[in-house]
Amino acid sequence: MSTKPMHTCTTIRPVTLWPPSDDVILASAANIIAERYVKKDAYTNPQATKDFLTYKLASYEREVFAVMLLDNQHQLLEFKELFFGTLDAASVYPREVVKAVLAVNAAAVIFAHNHPSGESEPSSADKNITKRLTDALALIDVRVLDHIVVGRIPVSFAERGLL
Repeated sequence: MSTKPMHTCTTIRPVTLWPPSDDVILASAANIIAERYVKKDAYTNPQATKDFLTYKLASYEREVFAVMLLDNQHQLLEFKELFFGTLDAASVYPREVVKAVLAVNAAAVIFAHNHPSGESEPSSADKNITKRLTDALALIDVRVLDHIVVGRIPVSFAERGLL
């Protein structure tokens, strides 16, 4: 008979709910896209950017304005949701956008916001804030590569010639 103590290994596994919710699946998809493209110059590709932003913003029931903060090679430094609004509007403050850019020393940005109604057509307010932000960031030599409006079909300002 052995005198060695018997050890049992107990592994505690987190409880997961199955099936996962749509929001969990979409968040996972956005993370997979980010990981896949973060090491590449993919965020100059409007379709890859629209896919990423759709997974990040489409499920919100209120308007959310976000910024993708990019380095010189257009690799993602940080995705930041900056402003949260109502069903059809969000107040966006250029000062706060500039602070976010400077905090990570970004060289370029891509703006994005959702339209909970599903209508992706950029409004005149969308065009005006994009111009104000572009002008503010030009003062500190930060390029605005695009502004994506996420709805049923995402719309790229760059593809439309609005930048």
